[in-house]
Amino acid sequence: MKIICSGHMVRYPLAGQSWHHLQYLVGLKRLGHEVIFFEHFGWPDACYDPVTNTLSPDPTYGIAYVNELLRPHGLENSWCYLSEDGSSHGLSREALHQACREADLYLNISNINWIPELEDCRCRVLIDTDPVFTQIGAHGMGGPFTRYHRLFTYGENVHRPGCEMPTAHMSWLPTRQPVVPDCWPVSPGQAEAPFTTIMNSMSFAPRRYQGRFYGQKDIEFEPFLSLPLQVEQPMEIALNAPKEVRKRAVEQGWRLADPRKVTQTPTVYQSYLSSSHAEFSVAKHGYVSTSCGWFSDRSTGYLATGRPVVVQDTGFSRVLPTGLGLLSFSTHTEALQCIEKLQNNYDDHCRAARQLVEEYFDAPKVLTDLLEQCF
Repeated sequence: MKIICSGHMVRYPLAGQSWHHLQYLVGLKRLGHEVIFFEHFGWPDACYDPVTNTLSPDPTYGIAYVNELLRPHGLENSWCYLSEDGSSHGLSREALHQACREADLYLNISNINWIPELEDCRCRVLIDTDPVFTQIGAHGMGGPFTRYHRLFTYGENVHRPGCEMPTAHMSWLPTRQPVVPDCWPVSPGQAEAPFTTIMNSMSFAPRRYQGRFYGQKDIEFEPFLSLPLQVEQPMEIALNAPKEVRKRAVEQGWRLADPRKVTQTPTVYQSYLSSSHAEFSVAKHGYVSTSCGWFSDRSTGYLATGRPVVVQDTGFSRVLPTGLGLLSFSTHTEALQCIEKLQNNYDDHCRAARQLVEEYFDAPKVLTDLLEQCF
């Protein structure tokens, strides 16, 4: 098939985000499909430059970044970026339009891209990677849900009893992050290394929808702020947060890393994950409070490098095996118990981490299942 995928790599050229999107492109190509990546500027001053830490209309940094990202996978001539000034980079807009006419499938990853030409794609599919917030309208650049033939979500418990995730009165199909395992080198576990994670305490303002509050990670992090004072293993966080939050984290024993530095390139990002003992992280309040079943693409990276993850349960324990390699908690006490369990059997947890990602997130399995449900 000819498949067009859109995402958020030129405008947001940081490694966690780019690994998230890249594995769709590489996975689909390895399944034998012709893949084109497309991105639209979306809104004014949308291009982030992590070196200068500024936003502007200029995509120069992101374009160079994406070229380097795609080249090792033979995709350097298979992308198009449409700038705020009307110019196109990579493929011309005319070539992109012709590709749309020929495309069997359009995959809109994260609902943040749309141009009229996409209407010509034979089948249009939305992949919601931010459940709850997509459904209540926090991400609307992809337009109304009715323009898509299929709607997928990382909220894997959608429409199931016990899941309170809003649906916008639409029917959603569960899916998850595809991982290309051979892109992730495995190394022996680091017994003396810190627990780490990379976290944005508030990606955007909390939302209210139909009388209910849906918050961000800052709310969920608060009960676990004092955790480093209660465990022997060092705990580190690459934290994007207000100065006061960072100060309080340090006072409670957290080591802080610079999130821009550890996500600057795909290789640096992988090195940061693999130099960790394991991941410890919380999730967005909106995920936790609805038990939607979301699971982090960042956590799949830790698992792929052979690093266990200790992460707050969003309801994913209903669809993924927990207890070995992947440990889930809801309370402060449960978090301490998970850490103790990990320390008592660390090497087995490391082996199980890689095995879990190969079994449940392997790109050929995830993407084949997705494609079979598209038509």
